[in-house]
Amino acid sequence: MSKLIIEARINEYMMREQGNVNVPYTPQEIAADAVACREAGAAIVHFHARKPDGAPQHDTEVYADTIRGIRGSSDILVHPTLGYNTMDDPSAPARLKHILELAKDPSAAPHFVPLDMGSVNVDRYDPQARRFLTTDHVYANPTGDLMYFAKEVRAAGLKPYLTCFNIGFLRYANAFADMGLIDEPLYMCLVMTDSIFLGGHPASRKGLQSHLDHLPPGKRVEWTAMSYGGNLFGLVAAIIAQGGHVSIGLGDHPYSELGMPTNAELIRRVVAIADECGREVATPAEAWQILNPPRA
Repeated sequence: MSKLIIEARINEYMMREQGNVNVPYTPQEIAADAVACREAGAAIVHFHARKPDGAPQHDTEVYADTIRGIRGSSDILVHPTLGYNTMDDPSAPARLKHILELAKDPSAAPHFVPLDMGSVNVDRYDPQARRFLTTDHVYANPTGDLMYFAKEVRAAGLKPYLTCFNIGFLRYANAFADMGLIDEPLYMCLVMTDSIFLGGHPASRKGLQSHLDHLPPGKRVEWTAMSYGGNLFGLVAAIIAQGGHVSIGLGDHPYSELGMPTNAELIRRVVAIADECGREVATPAEAWQILNPPRA
């Protein structure tokens, strides 16, 4: 079993008024949070560029400033978003444009690029009112777009982070590996969703196990697990014990039931659970060797 890789998912599009004032927005806040998460035990930081008021931001220079700020004080591996629903132009070239530009500059190049291996409805459901709050939101990732992403990401020398909301996404990842579009080991994020988000497997042992039962057969896989919209801690020990990695942060859930934690405090909780399970935590350099080993 490899060492445990912890990814800090520090902001996504979570707003502070949704439950936690510690969600970082600006490049300086994101960089400081990334450094704190690294010191707490995280090997990877995933972030979305944001404006000072928290609104989505897709400017390449903002991403570059953020990554340079992180690199100036930390060796943590960097995983920015592609963006989609908040972009005026959600075409595949537009979504990947800032990543390819960043990859040309060693001071700003990321390590990972998310590839969501399918499409899914992302409307929010209110179980108390028994109604959907929206009815037309689709996170669309057509096969042709995914093939474009896979080819361009490989050419840029970056590692794809294969985000999988359900079994169909896992089967797509397997097909892409069979086609030679993505390299092993496959780094797969098993998405579970809670609360008002219904598009992924439930954040339960059965939900996790249904993912694990359908991992690409015969492939070398390193998997991590997350809960979008819910508290992951009920599953963290099981994830660690089964050889998985952990992706967690205020971007997915405010964790207001724990008070007002910072992202670094969430990471320290995961490290404490890993210690109890007897599994060592990977440094960024060790994580990179696990996920992107040098070719023979």
